[in-house]
Amino acid sequence: MKHEPLSPETVKNFLYASTATVSMQMLKRGFRNTAINGVRPLNPKATRLVGPAYTLRYIPGREDLDKPPTPADPPSAQRQAIEETPPGAVLVIGTEGNTRSGTLGDILALRLKVRGVAGVLSDGAMRDTPVIGGFDFPVYCTAAAAPPSMNHLHPVECQTPVGICGVAVYPGDVIVADEDGAIVVPRHLADEVARDSFEQERLEKFVAIRVAQGHGIPGTYPPNDETKKLYQAWIKAGEPPNG
Repeated sequence: MKHEPLSPETVKNFLYASTATVSMQMLKRGFRNTAINGVRPLNPKATRLVGPAYTLRYIPGREDLDKPPTPADPPSAQRQAIEETPPGAVLVIGTEGNTRSGTLGDILALRLKVRGVAGVLSDGAMRDTPVIGGFDFPVYCTAAAAPPSMNHLHPVECQTPVGICGVAVYPGDVIVADEDGAIVVPRHLADEVARDSFEQERLEKFVAIRVAQGHGIPGTYPPNDETKKLYQAWIKAGEPPNG
């Protein structure tokens, strides 16, 4: 499946907005099951993540098929994902919630980083987490595990739909993540959701300034016509930090 990269404007708009804001924009469009909860970034300083999904699906492993790797091993879906996830995309790894083995370790994560992949999102575990946690590279997962993936997992295919913490992710869907978790946005909605998320985030920034100045919630949040006029004047003034 060919990946269409996101426009710089869409990436910028998503990065400006929080996942809380993006989730509200999805709710306004009738989407209630887009938030992936329970995943956390390994590096608290590398949390903002935006990009189209490239998916990798694991199933439970089996002893006759999943053995320690050798140079003579045939190509696997895992190795395909490591080498084919496009720059700017997010490698989304579905494991059916299996956290007994790490889906990736530090060397494979480093390879993704060097190739320009935007980051990793998994409902499983990672190994070598102290090392990966030192990378300037967003990696979200649900746990840490020392055993390698082939201990309990088998990589079966790339670029098929996966379920991550109860949320469907289709190849090409846009992943937006921060400390609150991740939101999945269908690709055909990404540009407009990003645009409206930017506007909502900027408006709420102004609202927060008003609240900090002592203004009450009625008429301020959500804003009435008077507050909206003040907001437009604030934008024209260059968005001063004190309102």
